[in-house]
Amino acid sequence: MKTTLQRAATALLLTLGCNSTPAPPLAVSPTDAGSVTSRPTQITPTPVTQIPGHELIAQDRAPKEPPRLMPAETLIRSYIALFGGLSPQALQTRLRGTTSDNLFDTWADYLSALGVPDYAVDIPRAPQTNALMLAAFERIGVALCERAVQNDLRGALAADRVLFRFDLPTPTRALTDDEFGARFDVLHRRVLGYPAALAPEGRIPRFRTLYRDAVTRHADAGARMFNGPEAGWASVCEGLVRHPEFHLY
Repeated sequence: MKTTLQRAATALLLTLGCNSTPAPPLAVSPTDAGSVTSRPTQITPTPVTQIPGHELIAQDRAPKEPPRLMPAETLIRSYIALFGGLSPQALQTRLRGTTSDNLFDTWADYLSALGVPDYAVDIPRAPQTNALMLAAFERIGVALCERAVQNDLRGALAADRVLFRFDLPTPTRALTDDEFGARFDVLHRRVLGYPAALAPEGRIPRFRTLYRDAVTRHADAGARMFNGPEAGWASVCEGLVRHPEFHLY
């Protein structure tokens, strides 16, 4: 007796044998045949307010978690990058300078204050800021900006400038608002990594006031280290490199 499977197989063979008409050839598209035709994809941007149901929904830009402290190793790499990617030892030599102003000591003097762990003596990583860490931020920021003023803004060619990639006006001519804004944007992008126009409202006017106050205080340079414009840009740089956006993420 044939099994059910055998009977089903026999019926299938009989059906195939009775269908003597050959099947028409399959139409092969150019893509299937091996020739790839490019089809440009055009996507039209649509504002979220034009999507049905989103007309009255406000965009949520609130932070979803509190700011966190940047790891100390990342901060040190940022300091190095701001000075053109020098090695830590070369940057230390540049920050110490050739004068006796003692702006910078050695990296070894700041590592613990910046929060770098030292497991050999059971010093853990600092997870949050403290007074000693803020003092280290202050000292390194001042050293970096003042050395950058000396290296970039005193006779250096435009192609050799690292931090201040713009020219200074003559000490007797004040910058217009547009001139300051263009130069501040260069420094803002370099230190904080995004255009000044995208910063919170009021940042550019506040830094413009900081710049002008420093220029006014150093108008009569005398025996001072910097003239007015140099002191102004040093103050702006120090304000940016000590900004919370530089240390937090």
